[in-house]
Amino acid sequence: MKKIISPTFLIDKKKCLQNIKNMALKARRHNLKLSPHFKTHQSAEIGSWFRDFGINSIAVSSVEMANYFAKNGWDDITIAFTVNILETDKINKLAGNISLNLLVESAEVTEFLSNHLTYVTGIFIKIDTGYHRTGLSSENTAEIDKILAIIKSNPKLTFKGFLVHAGHTYFAKDKNEILEIQKKTIVQLSRLKEKYINNWHDLIISYGDTPSCSLSENFQGINEIRPGNFVFYDVMQYHIGSCTTDEIGVAMACPVIAKHPERNEIVIYGGAIHFSKEFITSDNGYKIFGYIVKIENNNWSAPVPDAYLSSVSQEHGIIKMPEKYFYDFNVGDITGILPVHSCLTANLMKNNSIII
Repeated sequence: MKKIISPTFLIDKKKCLQNIKNMALKARRHNLKLSPHFKTHQSAEIGSWFRDFGINSIAVSSVEMANYFAKNGWDDITIAFTVNILETDKINKLAGNISLNLLVESAEVTEFLSNHLTYVTGIFIKIDTGYHRTGLSSENTAEIDKILAIIKSNPKLTFKGFLVHAGHTYFAKDKNEILEIQKKTIVQLSRLKEKYINNWHDLIISYGDTPSCSLSENFQGINEIRPGNFVFYDVMQYHIGSCTTDEIGVAMACPVIAKHPERNEIVIYGGAIHFSKEFITSDNGYKIFGYIVKIENNNWSAPVPDAYLSSVSQEHGIIKMPEKYFYDFNVGDITGILPVHSCLTANLMKNNSIII
C-alpha cells in the first residue's frame, strides 16, 4: 500500500466481494433480478467485480453516472432518479446506445418524454410507500392511469413496472422495525401489481434499499432488488442492524495532527469535505461521525471501544478518545475511521482511494 500522507479512502476488496456474493446468493434464492445501485462506489473497477457474480444490469442516480458506466461496458441501466427533462438531449444520446430505463411520477413529465424521446426507452413509475421524498402514492391510481395511457399511446415508451426506494428503513431503530417497513411496502406494491398485471403482463416490481435487502427473506411479489450501499456498508447500517462491523468494507485513513489530553481529544486531518456531515446519534444523545479503528498491516482493527469521531469542520475532525487508548495514537500516525455514510464519503473521495 502506498504511503498515506493525507485523507485517503481505503477499500477492502475481500470484504466487498463477500458482500456482493452474499447479496447475489440471496437474489438467486428468491428468484430475483439483482440490479445493484452503483452510486455507492461510482467505480468502473469495483463495478467489474459484480460481473463475476452474473450481474449484468445496474441502477445509477444520474445521467452523468449512466454515461460513465455505459462507456465501461454496462448496457442495461436504470437511472433511479425521477427524470430531469432538461437533460432530454443527453438521455436521447444515451438511449441510442444502451437499454435505458427512466423514472416518472407525473403524467406531465411522461407526456413530455412521449413528445421528445427519440429511442425506445423503458419507463418505471416511481412509487412512494412511506419515505415521502418523491414518487406517487400507491393509492393515486388516477395519476398512474394517466401515465399508463400516455405510455400505451407511444411505441417508444415501454412500461417496465413500479419502482420504490423504501428509504425510511434508514430511520429504523432495529431489524424488527426494518422488516415491518418492508412488510407494509410489499402490501402496497402487491395491490398495485394485482390491479395492473392483467393489462401489463410483463410489469415488474423493482425494490431497493440496503437495510431490508440485507435482512429480509421475504420478497413476495418483488421481481428486482436494487440495493447499493451493501457493497461497502457503513456505521449507519451497523447502527440499525443491517451488518456487522466486520462487514464494513471501507475506512478513511487520516493523519493525526494534534492531541489535547486535557479533553481526551485527538485532531485529525479529515473533515466534512472528506466524510460529509452525516452523523448518527448515540443512545446517550451525542453525535457520531464515525467509529475509530487502528490501521495495521494493510487492514484495520475492530472499532476502538467508546472512541468516535465527534465533530467535523471543513478540514478538521475531532476524535473523542477514552484515556485508556489516548496514548496509542500519536501526532504523525495514520488512524482509521469507519464512515457513517459510505456513499457520500466514497463520492467525496473517489479521486483519492486505495483498494487493499
